[in-house]
Amino acid sequence: MQHIIDRFISYVTIDTESDPNSNTTPSTAKQWDLANKLVEELKAMGMQDVTIDENAYIMATLPSNVEHEVPTIGFVAHFDTTPDFTGANVNPQIVENYDGGDIVLNAAQNIVLSPSYFEDLLLYKGQTLITTDGTTLLGADDKAGITEIMSAMEYLIKHPEIKHGKIRVGFTPDEEIGRGAHKFDVEKFGCDYAYTMDGSQIGELEYENFNAAGAKIIFKGKSVHPGYAKGKMINSMLLANEFISALPANEVPEKTTGYEGFFHVHHLDGSLEETVLQLIIRDHDRSLFEARKALIHTIADKINQQYAKQFGEDICIAEVKDQYYNMREKVEPVFHIVDIAEQAMKELGITPIIKPIRGGTDGSQLSYKGLPCPNIFAGGHNFHGKYEYVPVESMVKATEVIVKIAELTAKK
Repeated sequence: MQHIIDRFISYVTIDTESDPNSNTTPSTAKQWDLANKLVEELKAMGMQDVTIDENAYIMATLPSNVEHEVPTIGFVAHFDTTPDFTGANVNPQIVENYDGGDIVLNAAQNIVLSPSYFEDLLLYKGQTLITTDGTTLLGADDKAGITEIMSAMEYLIKHPEIKHGKIRVGFTPDEEIGRGAHKFDVEKFGCDYAYTMDGSQIGELEYENFNAAGAKIIFKGKSVHPGYAKGKMINSMLLANEFISALPANEVPEKTTGYEGFFHVHHLDGSLEETVLQLIIRDHDRSLFEARKALIHTIADKINQQYAKQFGEDICIAEVKDQYYNMREKVEPVFHIVDIAEQAMKELGITPIIKPIRGGTDGSQLSYKGLPCPNIFAGGHNFHGKYEYVPVESMVKATEVIVKIAELTAKK
């Protein structure tokens, strides 16, 4: 277990925050720091065909040790962290034999991780937790997944008595900004199917995810001296407020669950003359997803009509771009790959939790690129913020699931 702790901490203390406003791949140069480290580790442990391309996509091979024909399977994780919260200067804290009470992350700032608010903590009484110090995210999303894949490959190399087919591993940049699979070479990866190690709670097994789009809405304004502004001034910030108020009030992340979709305003930057609103659109149902996108344009058109005479041109410009789609359509025709993962968990004493992902993974895009790719738990909780934590025992179990999937796939 200590080996997994040490490996995980060595990854999360490297800042790999991605940047949605960058046009490069990876979107930030600092992602190369971990990418290059992973390449060296893969080579050192004995993986073969270790490659990293000009966009920092990493691939490596563990050759088959059986003579009969076995499907080539893959395991994928991403090494960037979200730009929603800082991932710089991560200072992990280790809580051994968690007692079920409050965990003080930062006494000076009175930041407390409490089971009274995050009740999932109580699932891990008696276990070892890795938390933040309250000033950064942790990065278990998805450096826990990388830790598990690396540890599983290392274990299989050291235990050749465990029979398995050809296994490919892939590590990607920029998943957190929706581009993780954009430049992933599925043909080069050469797998029949794969699994992303990018879920949360122990036991999670997912083959459905949101349809996703991002929207950027620009509001124009007119600046006039406030003492003489009547009938002349147009405050772009108030237009943005009007737009947000027109969205369904209860269809936001904090008020939805399960298969319920939402609109999520995540950035607002403005002045009197111009305001930029950014939001994401999510829904599992494709028709509802299309209706949500249409609503964005409907609200924009209404605002434009309202101010057409006063402003003389469109005052609200809405850009909506699809990001990824629900992988269910691509996984269901090869559902045995979900069955294998479920069997692996059951054989390890893990209760499978099969549910839709309220988010997306590289697997959703990879599935549409021809690589069916369900998602397996990586163990972390409270991603994208200072309350993020991961039970070490969950990372150990996820590592065992990878090994067991490899073993089951190789059986005649």
